[in-house]
Amino acid sequence: MKILVCISNVPDTTSKINFTENDTKFDTNGVQFVINPNDEFGLTRAMWFKEKQQAIVHVATVGDASVEPTMRKALAIGADEAIRINAIPTDGYYVARQLAEVAKNGGYDLVIGGRESIDYNGGMVPGIMSSLLDMNFVNACINLEIEGNNVTAIREIDGGKEKLSTTLPLVVGGQKGLVAESDLRIPNMRGIMLARKKTLSVVDPVEANMATEDIKFEKPAPKGAVKLVDNVDDLVNLLHNEAKVI
Repeated sequence: MKILVCISNVPDTTSKINFTENDTKFDTNGVQFVINPNDEFGLTRAMWFKEKQQAIVHVATVGDASVEPTMRKALAIGADEAIRINAIPTDGYYVARQLAEVAKNGGYDLVIGGRESIDYNGGMVPGIMSSLLDMNFVNACINLEIEGNNVTAIREIDGGKEKLSTTLPLVVGGQKGLVAESDLRIPNMRGIMLARKKTLSVVDPVEANMATEDIKFEKPAPKGAVKLVDNVDDLVNLLHNEAKVI
């Protein structure tokens, strides 16, 4: 089995976010970038298939040279090869088109991407890829088992879970639960040394339209001041007269 894991290079959630050029551009100064958490769950599951079923695992991303440390981390975790599409990932359709081209040319049986990235939260790339590749698609996947070409998957739905049967080739939108958080892997020294010798290919993007454009960014409004009360009568009065919720 040959697996492609699609990786997003995203800001660490502890990073302070700012914008430049009149709030039209994301300011990367001082920001630490990491593997998108939803993608990391998918990568860890792919490692399980590699160890249990001798699968070949490649990782791919869309980005400039600044994303290569993140790709090297994926290689250190255990991926066999990395592919960087040399373009700026400014639009969900554009990213899906680039990754789909890699998947098509690589002849992958299974494509795993995160349900969404934690920066723009578009949640569209895996679904668009499945359409472009004409592959089966399971989104919000929290469990994945494969025997031969037969796939059993569990995904989250409103109010519960759904168990599905399908076949390869398949695109999966993974998320937390695809593996246990305790199973996520930190690269060890041996993995880091091996990653230096693994192939990180850089390919040119294919022609594709940008379907959307970022116009302006805006931070959430700051939270209001907290008013402390020390008795129930004052609380009821504030809820009734100021908040007007009772």
